[in-house]
Amino acid sequence: MTALKSLFAPTDMTEGTPWKKIVIFTLPMLIGNIAQQLYSTVDSIVVGKYVGDNALAAVGSAGPILNLLLVLFIGISMGASIMVAQYFGAKQREELSYTIGNCIVLTGIASLIIMAVSPVITRPLLELLETPPSIIDWCEDYLMILFLGCAGSAFYNILSGILRGLGDAFWALIALLISTVINIVLDILFVAEFNMGVSGVAWATIIAQAVSSVICFVRLARLKEIFDLKLHFMGLRKKFAMGVIRLGLPSGLTQAIFSMAMIVVQALTNSFGEMFIAANVIIMRVDGFAMLPNFSFGTAMTTYAGQNVGAGSMERVTKGAKQGTILAVATSATLTGLILIFGKFLMGIFTDTTELVELSRNMMSIIALGYVAMAVTQSLSGVMRGAGDTMTPMWISLFTTIVVRLPIAYGIAWLTRSAEFPNGRQECIFISLLCAWLMGAIVTAILYLRGGWKKKIRF
Repeated sequence: MTALKSLFAPTDMTEGTPWKKIVIFTLPMLIGNIAQQLYSTVDSIVVGKYVGDNALAAVGSAGPILNLLLVLFIGISMGASIMVAQYFGAKQREELSYTIGNCIVLTGIASLIIMAVSPVITRPLLELLETPPSIIDWCEDYLMILFLGCAGSAFYNILSGILRGLGDAFWALIALLISTVINIVLDILFVAEFNMGVSGVAWATIIAQAVSSVICFVRLARLKEIFDLKLHFMGLRKKFAMGVIRLGLPSGLTQAIFSMAMIVVQALTNSFGEMFIAANVIIMRVDGFAMLPNFSFGTAMTTYAGQNVGAGSMERVTKGAKQGTILAVATSATLTGLILIFGKFLMGIFTDTTELVELSRNMMSIIALGYVAMAVTQSLSGVMRGAGDTMTPMWISLFTTIVVRLPIAYGIAWLTRSAEFPNGRQECIFISLLCAWLMGAIVTAILYLRGGWKKKIRF
């Protein structure tokens, strides 16, 4: 009973063997991220199997626009995790309470902004991307429903980020497991039984996400021994609100620019037709699972570094960074191998179209090596962010996305135009992505080793 209680308690990462603490924190978060990835994956499987390949393409084409409009939450979540981890590590209760309260208020404001802006810009963006007429209405319906219910997703991401900053990844996991089951059941019910099509999976998603946010809030409200969740601490204070924004803005901007780049790439993807769009959707769904260990270790390293910076233990930060990166690389290499071996089976889950399965498998093999490179990038970037340096990872992402990926993608497409391929070779999309990931790992490792991020600690 005592062991179970400690398992679900917030993790203090300022003591004990670094790699063990990182693994203990990462495992439930990895399982939770898998559950979260199931949201979009189940949506794709259900519409692909019950509605058709064009519906599958519609759900995927909506992704870049969805990500672009949700960057506000990504920024708040990252800033929240860093500040919470540092104040938790320093055992400063009042500052921790104000930080959490201000994060909740900022999330509410950001949700209202998204709900107001999205109806105005969704259709124009889809038209700007030259979304095929056969799927544009489905894309619009899917996006509008998700934006209508964005508060559930927003509060889950922020509240789970706060929990992770406190070292509590288990309750975020529980919330996700419950909501994922709800999402799967509602997906099948709305689409297979009620014939609601693409709209059905969108409604299932926002209902499930609302449930997960409520569970996380209830968990936070019970951590009275760590901080105070009272209205008094929810009044916006410049020090804490601006602190969250300062730390989170670079991550939000990074995601915004990345999403804008994805939109530009999506325009190129759309030029290859519905079949390639659908293949791209399948690859990105499998990619989501392949990236999970990297993102999980990256988030764990942010919390680990944040808590130890707060505790004033830089030697421990450096030691944990090395051990965590090695673990991330080993895990990613193993998972990538499994994906290559079972790739055809994985692609077949989404569609019964043989040509689509083979196209997806071939494209996936191009980017396989990149997942190992991303393990390095995510882990070391996580350390830098946890120490308070969110600018360096941002500049690296901007460089690899704008300077590396976009020119390579469009350059290869232009150079490979022919009578058979009037818009160029489709492989350009994934070759450019691989090049960006490899360059990102090299630059991140160099800048981490130079140590400039240590000078930006402001705690």
